[in-house]
Amino acid sequence: MPQDRLSAHHLESETNSHQKPTPTSTSTAGQGRVYLVGAGPGDPELLTLRAVRLLEVAEVVVYDQLVSNAVLEFVSPKAQRIFAGKRRNEHTLRQEQINALLVQSARAGKMVVRLKGGDPFMFGRGGEELQALAANGVPFEVVPGITAAAGVAAYAGIPLTHRDYAQRCLFVTGHLKNGSADLDWPSLVRPHQTVVIYMGLTALADICRQMVAHGAPTDLPVAVVENGSIGTQKVLTGTLANMAERVGQAKLQSPCLTIVGEVVRLHNTLAWFATAVPDAP
Repeated sequence: MPQDRLSAHHLESETNSHQKPTPTSTSTAGQGRVYLVGAGPGDPELLTLRAVRLLEVAEVVVYDQLVSNAVLEFVSPKAQRIFAGKRRNEHTLRQEQINALLVQSARAGKMVVRLKGGDPFMFGRGGEELQALAANGVPFEVVPGITAAAGVAAYAGIPLTHRDYAQRCLFVTGHLKNGSADLDWPSLVRPHQTVVIYMGLTALADICRQMVAHGAPTDLPVAVVENGSIGTQKVLTGTLANMAERVGQAKLQSPCLTIVGEVVRLHNTLAWFATAVPDAP
């Protein structure tokens, strides 16, 4: 259980004289506080200690679709859990409703954790939610998480940068606010770089086609990773020419992360997660 494996570190951290104030000590009198917390890419071992401490004492936890069940095991059984997950064209709560919920819960004096997959400031609408809190005078704190690009790529054995292949890396979203995938294509096809595409599975065929149309070679390597960093992880590799077809044949489903670039060639050599020893420390 994740709780058992982290408990020793947790107890030690609580006795550290340099630890941050406890969550309840930072709230203003008569008003709660919202903690915007990154849950990481899925593996609960990748949570920060700060995130674990907050989940253990939160009174309200508002969590997203991409938060894994293993991460939710750290939530106190006394906490009110509110699912606010979003899928394409299917939202449990609209963003405006989530914003209002956070404001109302804090004004009721609750200690609230807004739990998001990955990092809340990386394509997670975290900035929008904090704007709503700030506009309503609600105090808040941000706890960063390991973003999917870093965590999923690491578990897939694909370094995002490498001196021989890529000297820069771009993070983009394949699903814009207006529902399109109208990206800055010339910037995505520059040589010696890695492009990481969040939420790009539905638009993958169009993305591959547009990159080729703007000058990328058809044999540029592509990887699509499903359920990155957890036990059901799948890594599928191909090229811009055949990746959309391969993903369709494999019937991959969200959540997926797409990585485009020469660094994908290293996957077969550096893949470690599928052969990791289960009981390793």
